[in-house]
Amino acid sequence: MAGTAPAPSAAKRSHAGRFNPANINWSAIDWSNLDLSVDLGDNIGSRAWWRGLATLGALLAITLYLAFHPMRLIAPAQPALSTAQLEVVDSIALAPMTLGSHTGTVHKPTRRVMALSEPPERPRIELTARLRAVDSFNGAMRRAGVSRGDVANAALLLAAHTDVRNLKPGTAFDVVLGRRPEKSEPRPLESLSFRAAFDLRLELARNDVGDLAVTRHEIAVDDTPMRVSGGVGSSLYKSARAAGLSSRVVANYIKALSPRVNFQRDVPAAASFEMIVEHRRAETGETETGDLLYAKLDGARKNIELMRWKQDGEMKYFLADGTAVAEGMIGSPIPGARLSSGFGVRAHPILRIRRMHSGVDYAAGSGTPILSTAPGKVIFAGRNGGYGNQVQIRHNNGMVTTYSHMRGFAVSSGARVSAGQKIGYVGSTGLSTGPHLHYEVHIGGRAVNPRSTKLP
Repeated sequence: MAGTAPAPSAAKRSHAGRFNPANINWSAIDWSNLDLSVDLGDNIGSRAWWRGLATLGALLAITLYLAFHPMRLIAPAQPALSTAQLEVVDSIALAPMTLGSHTGTVHKPTRRVMALSEPPERPRIELTARLRAVDSFNGAMRRAGVSRGDVANAALLLAAHTDVRNLKPGTAFDVVLGRRPEKSEPRPLESLSFRAAFDLRLELARNDVGDLAVTRHEIAVDDTPMRVSGGVGSSLYKSARAAGLSSRVVANYIKALSPRVNFQRDVPAAASFEMIVEHRRAETGETETGDLLYAKLDGARKNIELMRWKQDGEMKYFLADGTAVAEGMIGSPIPGARLSSGFGVRAHPILRIRRMHSGVDYAAGSGTPILSTAPGKVIFAGRNGGYGNQVQIRHNNGMVTTYSHMRGFAVSSGARVSAGQKIGYVGSTGLSTGPHLHYEVHIGGRAVNPRSTKLP
């Protein structure tokens, strides 16, 4: 029919439906509204859905390609080390081994590093040996690796300057051992240095000839005595210890004044004490406290001052008028402690029955030192039923004193003790309601009141 256009052929229709990027007007696309993140669970089969699926496939393909074809990073090449730098690296790598360590860089045998048949020994060994409580100079040296011959030679040379048998436990020996010719032989002693006395240090070293020689190093010491004073307060012992005095000096003070002063009855808390003790200070900083030289007590029922003096080769304490103070019995095993229970019949605080209380109780903090009231021999130190930890001491004239409920012991059975010597510590063992000391005095096998009976 006229006016009617012919229909396109099948080939033309197929070519017209094919996607051709050249036919797309890219400038007409609104890129601002283009959304590449498509929800593949919505509008399945739409143009946007297919675009999202294609985007996902492209991203996965790129990821897999990069995973199996990693790119090499370009790094700058390091310059070759010079000869001097190589020597420094070698010295650093081998330095720990030269100091006896098993760490460090391990080198395989090369032209520069050769395997050794056995590891080299250190040229010298520096160490410190200490004298134990039950020990000897020879034992300490042998433990340090010194040969028997060097130990005997050293002891012989030191004998002209000090007695090594009287060295105090804890003495430190600075020992240097040299190179030995063979591993089957001990190392030779190169030097030995130690504090032989408070004012003397000895050094033993090999001279140019190779023989050991002793050098004395005198230490300057200030011997000015030390004066300490303070108030008695709740406990003379605690106050004196808090002032810096040793337990031995405080015990000597109590022992010296006890024949003239009853610390339990005659010394109030407002009283004051004063002591002058031997004191030495070395130029190296160490200090040492000696014996009690002067003792004074003010504010008590009987004020007293004593001076230590030597008479007929024996050190004694004298009053201001020159009268010697006789050795006597200490009035209280814990000077200044509060009397919590007296001698006599009472209701037992634990058993709830009335029974004889054959001693007196002193209330004190746990761990407070307990002193022997008189010289004697310890006949028992151990557990004794309701008395707990107990110490029994036999004195002259058939008198026996007992100290019970102790936390620990400072003496053992068979030991000899002096008046004022520490024998144990306050505790609460056995039938006890709290830390205290139960003190008894027996004369002729019968318990007596230590506060009212005239004791020898």
